[in-house]
Amino acid sequence: MTFEETTISSRMIYEGRILNLRLDQVNTINGESAREIVEHSGGVTIAAITDDNKMVMVKQYRKAAEKVVLEAPAGKLDGDEEPLAAARRELKEETGYEAGRIEKLTSFYASVGYSTERLHLFLATDLIQGEPAFDENEAIDIHEIDLGELKQAVMRGEIEDSKTIAAIMMAAVRQGV
Repeated sequence: MTFEETTISSRMIYEGRILNLRLDQVNTINGESAREIVEHSGGVTIAAITDDNKMVMVKQYRKAAEKVVLEAPAGKLDGDEEPLAAARRELKEETGYEAGRIEKLTSFYASVGYSTERLHLFLATDLIQGEPAFDENEAIDIHEIDLGELKQAVMRGEIEDSKTIAAIMMAAVRQGV
């Protein structure tokens, strides 16, 4: 049975640069409960595919995972920025590439159980290579990896980032890999 919770009260616990944390008191099917909600402006992920069916990937250290992670280029929406504009900006900043063609594939929640973060996934093709413009504190390595190899890496559990898994698998389907 589905039950829609209603909010009794909401209190901001933390306001940060990239996210906020609030505590909501809600009515549930069995009484009241507390929900910790991460508020996030959302972001974009780009499956950038070269003419020879390689996907442009970035490798960088991620503090939350305490290791270097292979990812699809991605970034957060700035203010009321449109997702398409953010996708073009992030692709250029992180990889140097610009897309002659870019289309939205889907949108999805990063972690629907506790976060408002909604990611917009784009497929970028007809790529034109240029110079990246990394953010001040970014240290990124850029790699072009065969899309079929990436799909197999996902299936072997070697790709650990959920937005990257979605980008690889959706791009593979679209490209017939």
